[in-house]
Amino acid sequence: MTADRLQRLRQAVALDLTPLRASRDYRLLYIGRTVSYAGSMLTTVAFPYQVYQRTHSTLAVGLLGAVELVPLLIMALLGGAYADAHDRRRLLILSEVGLALCSVGLVFLALMTAPPVWMLFVLAAISAGLSGFQRPALQSLAPRLLPAELMPAAAALESFGSTFAAIGGPAIGGILISTVGLAATYALDGLSFAVSIGVVAAIRSVAPPADAERPSLGRVLEGFRYALSRKDLLGTYLIDMNAMFFGMPYALFPAIAERLGGGKVLGLLYAAPAFGAFLASATSGWTGRVHRHGRAIAMAAAFWGVAIIAFGFTTRLWPAFACLALAGAADMVSAVYRLTIWNQTIPDGLRGRLAGIEQISYMSGPLLGNVEAGVVASFAGIRGSVVSGGILCVAGTAALCWLLPEFVGYDARTSVHRKLKQAELTT
Repeated sequence: MTADRLQRLRQAVALDLTPLRASRDYRLLYIGRTVSYAGSMLTTVAFPYQVYQRTHSTLAVGLLGAVELVPLLIMALLGGAYADAHDRRRLLILSEVGLALCSVGLVFLALMTAPPVWMLFVLAAISAGLSGFQRPALQSLAPRLLPAELMPAAAALESFGSTFAAIGGPAIGGILISTVGLAATYALDGLSFAVSIGVVAAIRSVAPPADAERPSLGRVLEGFRYALSRKDLLGTYLIDMNAMFFGMPYALFPAIAERLGGGKVLGLLYAAPAFGAFLASATSGWTGRVHRHGRAIAMAAAFWGVAIIAFGFTTRLWPAFACLALAGAADMVSAVYRLTIWNQTIPDGLRGRLAGIEQISYMSGPLLGNVEAGVVASFAGIRGSVVSGGILCVAGTAALCWLLPEFVGYDARTSVHRKLKQAELTT
């Protein structure tokens, strides 16, 4: 292969760093969210581990999702309305302060000999509510900092940063739990929020539109009416919720880890999907040349289900790791195109409220999926729960494609909503 061909191949697959070069404020936002997410990944491993150690129940770990769901749903909607009416940067900082205080609370509970389980669940609910309030401001900030044509590259970059953090976070978290303990692990999460707050504070203020109305129930309902009026947008929510509800076995990881090598491999299970997503995002240069985004999302969701089915039949660590990595790569592709559709087609005046709905779609699926996995495992066994979930994920994806042809047929080159958004940004 000639040098020119190698150069073209590298450009075709290499991660596009243009958004980081184009905007100082976006660079700061990217650093802050990546550091904060890396810290959160430590708690993602430590928290279910602590609950499982206290209860020895996969159902209890799964019920964490049910406890987190209600505050997340309520606060995501409220956060979306506020993000469309207030300075998104300021809302992001306030949310991060609250999440840092939750980490301090977890440190105190970890220092107790036998903390009451209900206290862990209360902190889980508070943290979920704050995350729900934060996410709309975070998601709706990037479109104000970058031009629309850089949204696919920004989506790939955000996936790259998140997956990089999600690889190191769980792996380091597993090591920290077994060496320095839960309290120190939670303390590092709190430190990551402090770093993020300092970085985000340096971003310029992002004022709401001059005609923005005060947050209200009517404003929230307006966002829902808009989402329901667009079947292509609705498909991006439902197809991910389906995949995560049926094909999300994370609540079973503590029990699966005991079969595959004990607590020391737990971090590897959590890190495996992120590792696959990292490899996919690091070679995501090709994603900008795909225009049939709905079809790409559907194919990625189906592939996720197939990989989860294969994971259910594994009996050794490295085949299990490989299956989860393939699932993570598929999820990354889906995430890139879902985020691209959202950022390229949703009007800025609705972006915060729709980001709240997006938060509901991609968080309620995993949270309810953990409950589903724990419940099914309690009577069908761990393998039965994982395999049946993967099968239902594939079946549900096919059903949604049949019910929502506008979603499957979405083409960025001909989308009326994308043209309207471009016109909005140029006026």
